[in-house]
Amino acid sequence: MVGKRGKYRAIVSSDWNECLAPTGPFDVITFHYPELAQTLSGIFRDYTGNKISLGRAVEEIKGLLPGPITKDHMDAYLDASFRIYRGVPEFIEWCLKKDILFMINTTAFQGFCQRAIAKGLIPQVQVVSAYPMVRYGSEERVGTRWMDLLETNDKPINTQKVMKEAGISPDRVILIGDSGGDGPHFEWGGSTGALLVGSMTKWSLERYCRDRGIKIHEHFGIRYREGEERDPEREMAVDFMDLAGIIEGVLR
Repeated sequence: MVGKRGKYRAIVSSDWNECLAPTGPFDVITFHYPELAQTLSGIFRDYTGNKISLGRAVEEIKGLLPGPITKDHMDAYLDASFRIYRGVPEFIEWCLKKDILFMINTTAFQGFCQRAIAKGLIPQVQVVSAYPMVRYGSEERVGTRWMDLLETNDKPINTQKVMKEAGISPDRVILIGDSGGDGPHFEWGGSTGALLVGSMTKWSLERYCRDRGIKIHEHFGIRYREGEERDPEREMAVDFMDLAGIIEGVLR
């Protein structure tokens, strides 16, 4: 459970990689096994572009790994390479102070979120929906609800579960995503009256929504055209506290 019904006035359910942070879900692997970088980048593009399923992507990754990603692996990566967009921690804290339930809903590994929260790199959120291939002990799972995400279609399923448990109406749901992997999340949200926010919006999400008649209500940060390369320097100049004002205006 996520707390007493009626405690929260809204929910933000957001992707993580290239949406709230400039990094990718497999960066911990390429940090330790740089020879896999090009292959993993291709796998990431394929499932976020809706060319293959997340499940197939993970099976391909398992076949590449020489061994498990341990807690020491994850900590070494976070200590050396953790990055987040400007204002994201403050934005999450703002949501918590405003009684807005914050849910990370990502294809990243649960172990990444566990260790990032434990190290104080990101605030402790109420819910994390993430891939369970890499996760650590139960002592690091206290204070947050952890949900398994095995396919991109699980994003809307998990958001809906949390929304209903918390007694939050669909018009008080804010979904944040960046790529085609967030398409099923936006498709569900578009059908229920949620606010859809594209963050660092990729063409794959624009195409997914255009083809299905889904309206993205707000574009935040960089909005990429078809074939346009990411611009991390411009992305890092965006202040996510500016998103707080947009959400507050919607919730009034």
